[in-house]
Amino acid sequence: MTIPYVRLLSTALLLGLTAALAPAQDLPTYQTPPKALADLVTVPPTPGVSVTSKGDQMLILERASAPSIAELAQPELKLAGLRINPANNGPSRASYITGLRLKKLPGGPAPGGPAPGGTEIPVKGLPASPLIAYVQWSPDESKVAFAVASDSRIVLYVADVATATASRVGDRALNATLGAPFQWISDSKSLIVKTIVQNRPAAAAPNRVPIGPTTQDNSSGKKGQAPTYQDLLKSPSDEQQFTYFTTTQVAKVGLDGSVQPIGQPGIITTASPSPDGKYVLVETVHTPFSYLVPVYRFPLRTDVFAMDGQLVKTLNDGPLQESVPYSSDGAPTGPRDFEWRNDVPASVYFTVAQDKGDPKVKADVRDRVFLVDAPFSAEPRAIYDAAFRFTGFTWGNASTALATERWWQTRKVLTKLVNPSATFAATTLFDRSFEDRYANPGEPDTKPNQYGREVLNILPSNDIMLVNAQGASPEGDRPFVNVMNLTTKKITPLWRSAAPVFERPIAVLDAASGVLLTTRETPDENPNYFIRNLKKRIAPIQVTQFPHPYPQLKGITKQQLRYKRADGVDLTATLYLPVGYKKTDGPLPTFMWAYPAEFKSKDAAGQAQGSAYQFNRIAAMGGAVFATMGYAVLDNASIPIVGEGDKEPNDTYVEQLVASAKAAIDEGVRLGVVDANRVGVGGHSYGAFMTANLLSNSNLFKAGIARSGAYNRTLTPFGFQNEQRTYWQAPDVYNKMSPFMNADRMKTPLLLIHGEADNNTGTFPIQSERYYNALKGFGATTRLVFLPYESHGYAAKESLLHMLWEMNGWMDTYVKKGTVTASGAPAKVTSGEK
Repeated sequence: MTIPYVRLLSTALLLGLTAALAPAQDLPTYQTPPKALADLVTVPPTPGVSVTSKGDQMLILERASAPSIAELAQPELKLAGLRINPANNGPSRASYITGLRLKKLPGGPAPGGPAPGGTEIPVKGLPASPLIAYVQWSPDESKVAFAVASDSRIVLYVADVATATASRVGDRALNATLGAPFQWISDSKSLIVKTIVQNRPAAAAPNRVPIGPTTQDNSSGKKGQAPTYQDLLKSPSDEQQFTYFTTTQVAKVGLDGSVQPIGQPGIITTASPSPDGKYVLVETVHTPFSYLVPVYRFPLRTDVFAMDGQLVKTLNDGPLQESVPYSSDGAPTGPRDFEWRNDVPASVYFTVAQDKGDPKVKADVRDRVFLVDAPFSAEPRAIYDAAFRFTGFTWGNASTALATERWWQTRKVLTKLVNPSATFAATTLFDRSFEDRYANPGEPDTKPNQYGREVLNILPSNDIMLVNAQGASPEGDRPFVNVMNLTTKKITPLWRSAAPVFERPIAVLDAASGVLLTTRETPDENPNYFIRNLKKRIAPIQVTQFPHPYPQLKGITKQQLRYKRADGVDLTATLYLPVGYKKTDGPLPTFMWAYPAEFKSKDAAGQAQGSAYQFNRIAAMGGAVFATMGYAVLDNASIPIVGEGDKEPNDTYVEQLVASAKAAIDEGVRLGVVDANRVGVGGHSYGAFMTANLLSNSNLFKAGIARSGAYNRTLTPFGFQNEQRTYWQAPDVYNKMSPFMNADRMKTPLLLIHGEADNNTGTFPIQSERYYNALKGFGATTRLVFLPYESHGYAAKESLLHMLWEMNGWMDTYVKKGTVTASGAPAKVTSGEK
């Protein structure tokens, strides 16, 4: 019998009314975890700092707390790999600074007039509740420029350091859709700014009625092995929206508000003044757009303009790059990476792949670097040949620069000393594996030159400082500062962090006098900033007094563990134990948190990491949070996946994964703190992938928590993480490593959490949705939680609180309480493979 339309409509209305009248408690709502966990989300973040190159002034940056879910729910556009706030032409998921304070450092004038040294002076002239971003010192460091965002626009402000007063510059709204919207010119009196086009019409509403199907065509037969990018263009309507919101007018803006347009409006990715302030390098995206790759692979024209706005030279007009080999060693064809040379008035250098950008092509020279000088009328000249992929110069002066090359397949990194005046003659300073963290010499110290550009800080004796803020060593991380003589290549140690504190060099304030800005911390003392004099050997001077962010957690103990895997590979983990725990209390329920990493060397895989003397920073997104809930935590447990020689790491991924996890648990059991029958495991992203694989291939764990992972590797067929082979080259590896393909083996409770708006390459939300459906199909104990509006990392306060509530409930149910047998005794879990 046909049901009358009116009756059908009435039934629908009745059902809708019934749903609307359902008790509120039946609806899923955001939950709050126990106070010890909630406090980790609601605690105000510790400020950041920025210091002048002279070391006389410190800018303290007050950081915003986690935004509300209402803020995340504001409209956003997902176009060409970008996430745009259409209301103010900025990024839709920005992290903001909420206040600025200036502080005199020893030896410098006090900001704000007669204030005594050491006093923090709030910057005046800011709007109420400012949302600040893109903070930049002027080249002469007398001013600070920054953008202030509101619900409707982004505007430029400049603060005067001497008076600690900020004021708005001009009336133009900035366009920050494609990155930083301004850059200082070397005179410190003007800036190059990307503004919204004046008097543009209102944005057209997206066309909901298509004019025809959306098509893509590869009749040419060209290869296009692209990663699984997200937020791509999908229709002509998307193209129109993308063009509208990214179109920018570049202009020179004076501190008096004067405006000099430069070139025509366009989709400007880069607008960078030359060191001498006479030219502007402008890079403009243009059609044809792509539905396969994001904006940074679109056709790109590179122009040089004079400061009066006139075009001087078009240096390159590159094509759409849809066929870049999907490899860490792959590169676009044609000229790429146009940049100003920092140590001369106006010269542009760029790189051209000599192997068509394809690492499979044999070539003695992979990249060739070219240089062209103002007025840019001569042909570019070759200045440097790289055996591997060229990653950049650190410029110094007419006779000194450092060049860096890198090749992923062999894990090789080269640092060469180059003489720009001698046809760029080069000698190798460092030839090492970038996996070998013990051999990392550190980063060369730089300082602003007369143009305000960073160049090598070369001391009169031809020395440079090398600063390593991690300082990996067999004793754990110990940051250091060395001096290297560029003539003799001799390295002399200057200073190294030593127990019982962890001290990290942040900036070199005076290389000649050996004065550094550092942070010092201990497990119970949060990092604060100090000035250390390496030559006078006096006690460091403390310059900030940031309070402990969560004093209620003082007393959580931390220990760096060193142990071996069954195949002899050395492993490390950080063991956290709850406040007040004594070994006589016996073994504890345990949570292991990890993230696998691939290596080509067992020696590199076994290097120690972390420090027992670092502050117990218990971040809401990490695993150490469970030390607050009575668990032992094996945090950052190393899971190296090693493939030496011709072997690929992932060929034995599962075996090495399980062996690493078992070794961590066994070490905890040996120490008497881990209850092997009550261990949970978790991870985020590739750590989620790890978690699902561990539960599918071992009996080591009582439960798992997998956040924002990828579980079906056939959906990332042209490689994933650091796997360089395609699915068709190694189908068995892809299938064996995919938890989705082994869903029938899952017998352990698994909690899946995913951001509903995840835009990370490869971790589409559908990965968790389809995996959950597969697990449910086999009757596995599982739960899927989608967090609205959240991306790959979670931001909103409500989301973070609910995430911890879900995780704590899962661990409490399946790990802390354990599975109970019919007799009432805890079931025994055998550590070993399934």
